[in-house]
Amino acid sequence: MRFWCSVSFLDPPDMLGVARAADDYGFDGVMIADHLVFPEKLTSPYPYSDNGAPFWEAQRPWLDPWVAIGAMAAVTSRVRFSNNIYIAPARHPLVIAKAVSSAAVLSGGRVALGAGVGWMREEFDAADQDFSTRGRRLDEMIEILRALWTGEMVEYHGTYYDFDRLSISPVAERPIPVYCGGDSDAALRRAARVDGWVGSLYDPEYAVERVAALNAVRAEQGTTDRHDYEVFIALDGPADDLDLYRRLEDAGVTSIMCTPWWKVANAGGSHAELRSSIERFAERVVHPLT
Repeated sequence: MRFWCSVSFLDPPDMLGVARAADDYGFDGVMIADHLVFPEKLTSPYPYSDNGAPFWEAQRPWLDPWVAIGAMAAVTSRVRFSNNIYIAPARHPLVIAKAVSSAAVLSGGRVALGAGVGWMREEFDAADQDFSTRGRRLDEMIEILRALWTGEMVEYHGTYYDFDRLSISPVAERPIPVYCGGDSDAALRRAARVDGWVGSLYDPEYAVERVAALNAVRAEQGTTDRHDYEVFIALDGPADDLDLYRRLEDAGVTSIMCTPWWKVANAGGSHAELRSSIERFAERVVHPLT
């Protein structure tokens, strides 16, 4: 089992210190979430709460993920970086290709794209992007990104994106992994075709169910023979139950997204206290299981 420390919802000044602590104490990677804007009038239901309302306030800071990843990569040497998740269809694929490729080059190849379709229609409207076609556009985007990341001249003539021969530079020396998030049937089918699936916050029983559903789709698509396939979840349950983590690993989970700093940060803890909370989690959980 691998452990990724999420830095979403941290105050921006704390992110670099938490990334350094994750690097020092044996975490495999660092995850960061994404939103472009938060509308004054929100009618789109948040899919991960009982009442459909987000659990964060409108003023919560959302750093651009690739700027943040670049900064965190500069102060670390080992951990990888990805997203839980990046709302790719709210941007143009050429912009995404350049940002992710730049971060991959500067980090020495420690970057993966964790993409999803998002849930907030208002965010797409503000960015002048079609909400209703976001899933189909993401499918085209993945084809475009993988082609552009070869560094070769590429042309694309699809349903939603169309351009003549062009290239981007620089590109990473190794292929950039692409993970896809989401719980819908369409999201699982998309994730089964790429390099991994980014789940959400689940109780243990539901986590096992969702991974089983993903594995069934992968079997249908003939992609179960990939030994490097990543399955990420966040666990709504006991944080230090080692047997539970082993059970989830047996079910097919490869990586846990966790926030060992959560209580300390919400209590206004110092940088040193945040670091200590990550060190304690590493000693109790990460080191015995990795």
